[in-house]
Amino acid sequence: MSDPLLLVVEDDQNLSQLLAYNLERSGFKCQTALTGEEALEQLLRRSFDLVLLDVMLPGIDGFEVCRQIRQNQLFKDLPIIMLTAKGEEIDRILGFELGIDDYVVKPFSPRELTLRIRAVLKRERRQGGKVPEQLKAGTLDVDLVRHLVTLDGSTLLLTLMEFKLLAALLKRKGEAQSREKLLSDVWDVDRSINTRTIDTHITRLREKLGETGRMIKTVRGFGYKFEEEA
Repeated sequence: MSDPLLLVVEDDQNLSQLLAYNLERSGFKCQTALTGEEALEQLLRRSFDLVLLDVMLPGIDGFEVCRQIRQNQLFKDLPIIMLTAKGEEIDRILGFELGIDDYVVKPFSPRELTLRIRAVLKRERRQGGKVPEQLKAGTLDVDLVRHLVTLDGSTLLLTLMEFKLLAALLKRKGEAQSREKLLSDVWDVDRSINTRTIDTHITRLREKLGETGRMIKTVRGFGYKFEEEA
């Protein structure tokens, strides 16, 4: 297997070069971008294995870059790790809601970053293995390969997080799942993020599912389960 190609998006040129140097010593190949606009242009020209994305960028910030990446069908599954000096919970939550895979707060050690990158890439390969291609419940159809959700034959527009949450509930249909478990499955984190953020996504998901949303049952004091009605 060839060395993974990373896109390092960081507006501090010295830091960008240092990151690329350390990552290349660890067995990665790197391309750099100093702005969000430049990063989006590079994504259209080359195929990357992972994006390291700084939040505080000139022009469009890292959150907007992430949003545009996830809205493009070509890159919707591209792993993203955010690099930022911001450590507030609201920023982490926003990042995960937009579909990032991990969040690293500056300052961080090169070894920590390398380990996080390898963990995300390993998880991505594992999820690329043999899994059910479709999940069904009544007239609800979730296509895991095409990331497509249809209800009564009509396509539903879900965010990446809503899609992952729905898939996690359907994969263990009828089983009660804790907020912590869902947080780990959907965001791949088990640290510092308020588990109540799951409640917000469940509310939005139920609204988009309409009557079918009633199949997502609240397990009081614990979490949720998807229970298909007779």
